Amino acid sequence: MLLIVDDDIAVRTSLTLLLKKEEFAVKGVMSPEETMEILQTETPELILLDLNFSIETSGKEGMQLLQRIKKACPAVPVILITGWGTIDLAVKGMKEGAIDFITKPWQNDYLLQSIRTILNLAQQVPRSASRRKLEQQYHFENIVGQDPKLLDILETVGRVAPTDAAVLITGESGTGKELIAEAIHLNSKRKLRPFVKVNLGGISSTLFESELFGHVRGAFTDAKTDRIGRFEMANKGSVFLDEIGELDLSSQVKLLRVLQERTFEPLGSSKSRTVDVRVICATNRNLEEMVALGTFREDLYYRINLITVKLPALRERPDDIPLLSAFFVNNLKIIYQRPDLHLSAAAMKWLKTLQLQGNIRQLKNLVERTVLLSGKDELDIADFQKNLNAGPQMAAHRNLPEVGTITLEEMEFQMITKAMQFHQNKVSKVARSLGITRFALYRRLEKYGIAYDSEEA
Repeated sequence: MLLIVDDDIAVRTSLTLLLKKEEFAVKGVMSPEETMEILQTETPELILLDLNFSIETSGKEGMQLLQRIKKACPAVPVILITGWGTIDLAVKGMKEGAIDFITKPWQNDYLLQSIRTILNLAQQVPRSASRRKLEQQYHFENIVGQDPKLLDILETVGRVAPTDAAVLITGESGTGKELIAEAIHLNSKRKLRPFVKVNLGGISSTLFESELFGHVRGAFTDAKTDRIGRFEMANKGSVFLDEIGELDLSSQVKLLRVLQERTFEPLGSSKSRTVDVRVICATNRNLEEMVALGTFREDLYYRINLITVKLPALRERPDDIPLLSAFFVNNLKIIYQRPDLHLSAAAMKWLKTLQLQGNIRQLKNLVERTVLLSGKDELDIADFQKNLNAGPQMAAHRNLPEVGTITLEEMEFQMITKAMQFHQNKVSKVARSLGITRFALYRRLEKYGIAYDSEEA
């Protein structure tokens, strides 16, 4: 049974008709007193709670009722109903234990989607599973490892993938956040629809709306044709918003509105378009700290993290390092046509001892560099040691300019320019070669006015 708590008879009637049409059992009440009477005899599967009652417009009475509900039935999920102007109140409700919030006027499809997602998650019981069992049930072909921490994550991914729950993936750079996002999509009901990746760290605030929501011809000087934005590309599928912690506050407001209302207007257009997407976000930053500092909106934070998946650093699962190394070598066998290529047993053990601050990405680069520079079929410890220290050794032999003849900024500009030319403007490769993150490179490219391919970003 779903319980609707709202003093407005029109709202109760509208929600009751909608939910009964979808074959939910529904009850409606108009006051806190009636709510608590029902909870004494019945336990609803879910409660839809309006925060404002006719005698109180500040939400105080609704918040007090939420506290009473969570005390009486702590396991029952509560969805708050609020107006756009009182989202701050809904955020307070999330802190008090509500699981989601919708704004008036709501979209029926989005409300039903939210209800089904929450009910599905509530019914699923976590279970301990082996890698073999997970492989039999889900598609995790591109994710390598058997560490218990990773298996717990994959089990969570398997449970949440069939729902439309918003997922926030956190973890250090290079831990495989994009692979987890892809796994969520591939194991979802949207797997045959588009999976659109957006690197928010590579999109400047001036291009944010155009990139995500598209633009119409003439919207700005260079808008010679209409352009479809990433959200519209992902319609009926999933959109992966990587590096969401890099968004500035004005862009956060625009994103929140789209996530909340599921509608947007392309830049330069006054016509709203509706979009149905599953949102998956990722960041290597601490969003809770950013919320406390006021650099990330609290309402957006609660909107994107119904489920949070925290990826461990590679040094926290050292037993997976040999498995990953062998996986990379097997791929490189095919790419470079070296069928006898393999790792020695000693090298496998030695690789486990590396701290690898760059995580899986650093390990992959180390293995590939060693394969390229070694002429042997068996890769041993010495081969990896040589390439692990290649960066510092090469730096020591470079001809550096005399002190005072060039500024640090000029040197940085020259190095980035040379790297862009060498790697043919491939941003990911340039960032790796310079030892910085893609986001850090994007900021420097904008700082120095160096052109780059936004599509590659």
